[in-house]
Amino acid sequence: RGAALSCPPPGQRDGRRRVGPEGLRGPPRGINWLSLSPDGQRLLTGSEDGTARLWSTADGQCCALLQGHESYVTFCQLEDEAAFTCSADCTIRRWDVLTGQCLQVYRGHTSIVNRILVANNQLFSSSYDRTARVWSLDKGQISREFQGHRNCVLPLAYSAPWDLPSAPCVEEAVAGGLLVTGSTDGTAKVWQVASGCCHQTLRGHTGAVLCLVLDTPGHTAFTGSTDATIRAWDILSGEQLRVFREHQGSVICLELVNRFVYSGSADRTVKCWLADTGECVRTFTAHRRNVSALKYHAGTLFTGSGDACARAFDAQSGELRRVFRGHTFIINCIQVHGQVLYTASHDGALRLWDVRGLRGAPRPPPPTRSLSRLFSNKVPGEKLQVTVSAVKSSSSRCREKHLLQEQPLQVEQPFQVLCQVLLRPGTTGACGCRKGRVYQRGAFHRAEGTVPEVQAREPP
Repeated sequence: RGAALSCPPPGQRDGRRRVGPEGLRGPPRGINWLSLSPDGQRLLTGSEDGTARLWSTADGQCCALLQGHESYVTFCQLEDEAAFTCSADCTIRRWDVLTGQCLQVYRGHTSIVNRILVANNQLFSSSYDRTARVWSLDKGQISREFQGHRNCVLPLAYSAPWDLPSAPCVEEAVAGGLLVTGSTDGTAKVWQVASGCCHQTLRGHTGAVLCLVLDTPGHTAFTGSTDATIRAWDILSGEQLRVFREHQGSVICLELVNRFVYSGSADRTVKCWLADTGECVRTFTAHRRNVSALKYHAGTLFTGSGDACARAFDAQSGELRRVFRGHTFIINCIQVHGQVLYTASHDGALRLWDVRGLRGAPRPPPPTRSLSRLFSNKVPGEKLQVTVSAVKSSSSRCREKHLLQEQPLQVEQPFQVLCQVLLRPGTTGACGCRKGRVYQRGAFHRAEGTVPEVQAREPP
């Protein structure tokens, strides 16, 4: 089976402990996010115990333990010289990747910080306090606050000024770039970063906006929602360009590659759409539960599902190439780097799989942004063991086959995802409702593509 990750509590070092084929289980607190460095040599994990950890993928050792948050870490991003974490304690922290020292604390949000994004030497954040903010990286001060959403703000995307038209009528408005945010109030908004003004409000969805991707050359945003649709928008004019309507359940995740939009849904399918026309050209139907994660890599589409399996499809033909079995619960996130597939599950394991031998289309052009920004996957676990599993056919079970390294890397245990928003049990909005039954925060929400029923209110 794939390699599993488990994590000793802070203060306990167990870096040499071997992990068997079934993997080890860590403490009851899990990891909520994983970020991979641009060169793939380091990992950053954010945990339910309020800590983050830096790991070397070369020797499996913990490079630094980042302590300081007073509540669980919801998201993290690893850049070349700094690591960034955000937390339910309403703060964001910047860390030195060499020493593990906290360099800056960003204070100002009044509720859980859901997402952060580092771009163009700026730090952007979204929160349950219904705002998004941009911060000065060095001073830790708020540069702009974006107010206007009537409910919590979830996904973020940024378009730099040089990616936008230079026509005189828009040049001043987009001088600092545009920030796009999605919210559970059913709207997405486009903000002028330089002024903090709302440039456009994108109305049309009848459910929460769970995910978005940005086509910066075409200044087009694609949003996925609990209303089972994907919508394409011109972020300059606010015009709705087209609606993708064939899903029968919430759209949980999106991936934009080479003018194709891939969407994973609670209806158990992935669909491939032509970005320019909205035509559905392919449907991937092997999943027995919701599709919770997507990643395109070198002509192969990898998926993670609530049926506890990851799958590899030929992106052009739709043919199922492999099924990766070994997890016992929903796969919350996936990551691909080189010839290794990372899968993270609510069962408490992070597994590594050898994906050599998957033939596909030629590799797309290298990304111009850091991998930590492109990969929006969540990973549990602390002890990244380096035994990797391979499957010979699309139906065979995983077996120990390739030993990639000689020492294990520790990765922490599972985390719980609520449509890309993490909540503490018992807090407002920390439950979802289906058929009259209330469910506490946990894998149900991710599996069914639902979000908390939070009444929209006017901002104070």
